[in-house]
Amino acid sequence: MPKQPNPDSRCPVARGEIDLSRYAARDGAWREIGLGAPARRALVDADLLRVADLAKVTREKVLGLHGIGREAMGRLEAAMDRIGIRFRA
Repeated sequence: MPKQPNPDSRCPVARGEIDLSRYAARDGAWREIGLGAPARRALVDADLLRVADLAKVTREKVLGLHGIGREAMGRLEAAMDRIGIRFRA
């Protein structure tokens, strides 16, 4: 049973203002590496849909995305290491 929107929340997701189905179709690569929903949404919103896409941006840009914290960055960097890529300098 889906949760009912909470109009008193400060979070647009909790208020029901964000179409989460839009993300479900695009965040599969991030689900595979175990990223939480806020980090997955931030990457999709930045049009970063695959681990290889991270080579196009700087580490600072990714860290500046709302939803990306230390744990998410650690998972991203580990996934990048596995395929031998780095953030853009």
